[in-house]
Amino acid sequence: MTDRPDRTLHGRRAVVTGGASGIGLACARVLAERGAEVTVADVDPDATARIADELGAHAWVVDLADTTALDELALDADILVNNAGVQRVSPIARFAPEDFRLIQRLMVESPFLLVRAVLPGMCDRGWGRIVNLSSVHGLRASAYKVAYVTAKHGIEGLSKVAALEGGPYGVTSNCVNPGYVRTPLVEKQIADQAAAHGIPEDEVVEKVMLTESAVKRLIEPEQVASLVAWLCSDDAAMVSGASYTMDGGWTAR
Repeated sequence: MTDRPDRTLHGRRAVVTGGASGIGLACARVLAERGAEVTVADVDPDATARIADELGAHAWVVDLADTTALDELALDADILVNNAGVQRVSPIARFAPEDFRLIQRLMVESPFLLVRAVLPGMCDRGWGRIVNLSSVHGLRASAYKVAYVTAKHGIEGLSKVAALEGGPYGVTSNCVNPGYVRTPLVEKQIADQAAAHGIPEDEVVEKVMLTESAVKRLIEPEQVASLVAWLCSDDAAMVSGASYTMDGGWTAR
């Protein structure tokens, strides 16, 4: 018996936002490996071109925080992975209003506009997969992350409405809710978290990031991407409107 590559997404077209690094890159890679024609959407032109070349994918250099530019977008794809995001860590009283607005534009408005752009074609074809990279913070709150927690709670609602509207036409919409994943976004938070909590940087992972998790280690991007790929498969055709935690037991509390 020989191992065969899983090519079950052959012929499907996928768009992955924030696809040039971290979770997005892992998602783009596994979808390409499974046969999808992938478009890597990212704001970093060099990284986007490099990853697209590596994967044999299309490059879409786009600033998704410029949401007015997306108002009339039409997107022809079978799979949409909304992953792009940023983080800011600060108490509410000192949280910069523009940082709050930026995160809502990038992580709520932009996914709405992308879903709006892609859903009609999915419904017409009778098949579609929308996967929204939410977070454990879409289900739980943490101090000092008011914009991120607000945005992730927002995308949970967006995902459920898309599931209801797309369901009769063979389109599913789900959230994936990881805890802390080993990505550049998380690594950049360590200094901010140390300052906010008044502890050394080398104590942040254990005392802040993993304090609520039963499994005391960071999640790997490839583990998240594996769940995303399953949600894009035909095996997950009856999974819609759901939020899948991958948090080492955080939300079991």
